[in-house]
Amino acid sequence: MKKYIAYLRVSTKGQERSGLGLEAQRAIIYHYAKVDNVEVVHEFIEAESGKDIDNRPMLSKAIASCLDQKHYYLIVAKLDRLSRDVKDTFDILEKVKGKFISCDIPTQNGVLDTFTLAVFAGLAQRERELISIRTKAALQAKKNRGAKLGKPENFTNETRAVGASSTRQKALKNLNNRLASALIERFDRELHTLQQIADELNSKGFRTSKGRLFHPTTVKRLIERRRFPIS
Repeated sequence: MKKYIAYLRVSTKGQERSGLGLEAQRAIIYHYAKVDNVEVVHEFIEAESGKDIDNRPMLSKAIASCLDQKHYYLIVAKLDRLSRDVKDTFDILEKVKGKFISCDIPTQNGVLDTFTLAVFAGLAQRERELISIRTKAALQAKKNRGAKLGKPENFTNETRAVGASSTRQKALKNLNNRLASALIERFDRELHTLQQIADELNSKGFRTSKGRLFHPTTVKRLIERRRFPIS
């Protein structure tokens, strides 16, 4: 039976100590595992930059654990937690012999398509480049205005906690929407009735964007939107 080895990564030691980012990643992974009815047998937590995969001992241990057991799969909440580099992503995929799940990437019958992975990996790498460009541009603009760069003094622990909570909730909501949408598409292909699809979503704990139970009419609207997207 398939089991998951969870890999969670933050960029700094400070984030590791505070739990910033880890709670959201953990919630996403365990929600995904619950939907798939798969046990998460171990977690590996890393506090390192995503730039260098050779400098991540916890990732190496997570990969080794996957190789120890035939049915163990490496799972991450989002692909950029593994890497923002296309080559590194595929190197890791090769190391785990294809036994890899990223919660933000749809699979076909539990199998991760390499073309889809390449698209998402390319987007993650491009996002890294854009982050760098935006950061440098913002800093330069502040310098041009004569601003003194440094740590903001007006952020309290309370405001940081509120911000972190909001980020976690948005991440979970976005993942729920993606998973629900993927399930609807799969059930539609398998010719389930609208009532069967609604019952299946409700039984797995999914709710609509307004927090309500799914009904056949709700499912029908979502299917039609996927077939005929609004331009």
